[in-house]
Amino acid sequence: MSAPQATRTTALHAGAWWLWALGLATAASRTTNPLLLGLLVGVAGYVVAARRTNAPWARSYGAFVKLGLVVIAIRLLFAFVLGSPIPGTHTLVTLPEVPLPHWAKGVRIGGRVTAEGMVFALYDGLKLATLLICVGAANALANPARLLKSLPGALYEAGVAVVVAMTFAPNLVADVQRLRAARRLRGRPDRGVTALLQVGLPVLEGALERSVALAAAMDARGYGRSAEVPPAVRHLTSALTLGGLLGICAGTYGLLGDAAGGYGLPLLLAGLAAALAGLWLGGRRSVRSRYRPDRWGARAWLVAGSGIAVAALLIWANDYAAGALHPPAVPLTAPVLPLWPAASVLVGLLPAFVAPLPPGTGRADRTERADRTGRAEQADRTDGTDRADRADRTDGTSRASKASRAAGAASRGRGRAPDGDPHAKEPTQ
Repeated sequence: MSAPQATRTTALHAGAWWLWALGLATAASRTTNPLLLGLLVGVAGYVVAARRTNAPWARSYGAFVKLGLVVIAIRLLFAFVLGSPIPGTHTLVTLPEVPLPHWAKGVRIGGRVTAEGMVFALYDGLKLATLLICVGAANALANPARLLKSLPGALYEAGVAVVVAMTFAPNLVADVQRLRAARRLRGRPDRGVTALLQVGLPVLEGALERSVALAAAMDARGYGRSAEVPPAVRHLTSALTLGGLLGICAGTYGLLGDAAGGYGLPLLLAGLAAALAGLWLGGRRSVRSRYRPDRWGARAWLVAGSGIAVAALLIWANDYAAGALHPPAVPLTAPVLPLWPAASVLVGLLPAFVAPLPPGTGRADRTERADRTGRAEQADRTDGTDRADRADRTDGTSRASKASRAAGAASRGRGRAPDGDPHAKEPTQ
């Protein structure tokens, strides 16, 4: 099934991208193997590079990657300064230890830094960074406006707030990049604390202006209107929605945790059913309509199913390859890439082949660009030939004119004597 060009009707549903990314994030939460986590990051990065557009929110993926690196650095710094609960025998360095009161028992500042503790901190920080990168991939691929259109009516107000926040975050990144480029063009430094402070004020000012303009536009379009709902229905809706969300959280914790996995799936299903019932009842108070609602087609099922499959296969892999998915820090051993869990992670590459192509990257677009380039080169060659011909004709005409003028001057010169010559003879009449 070849991927078509993304248009308004063939664009992938935004919820499919989020389900795919959350599936990868769930898989990342089930392992601390740095090789599998790096493979998950590679899968997410490849799909983003293959299917993201030129929209402002699509440029935020690099910021999430940098944030993940910062998280890893902070986790290692805390393990270096505050120590690690993992005992180790390979001492890297011994820092001066600060004495603490008795009520701070179990906490230390300084002391012995072991290689086992730093490796454990690296694995832990890498897992959290992978979760952030997966969320960044969804933020770079899913259109926030189309995601807002797909939310249930009961979550419309909350969805507006979340989508506005998600839309403003990439705009802030774009504003920072634009201001840094402007400082470089003016010969000013764009790195360091001073440059960050000087860039932060214009970014904050632009964000406030954008917020005020958006609030005025939303108020003018009637956002926030709701229909009258009986109190009993409203209370039942709140109870079902809150209870369902609590059941979903508890069931998800049971599925993701190593223990208590027996009640996780039933509690998750019960909470999901209650939450859907509450959302259906809450949608009755919404008085808005949807123009051209997004369709959940076969490609959306494939994209969402690939992420869910990665999560399910990694959860199942914990039963038969728990040691490979969680390499021990004590004793120090090199992590090994397990074959079947790695193949399960590669299932997440499916969206790079079945999702619609972003505008400007299809085969027709490439052919059209090549045709335009060929026509431009042919026009340049034709224009150059015409200019050369005109130059040759002009040069030949100029030389002929010069030669005729020189011949006329010579013929006139033979008929009269030069001025000032006493021996010259008058011409014969």
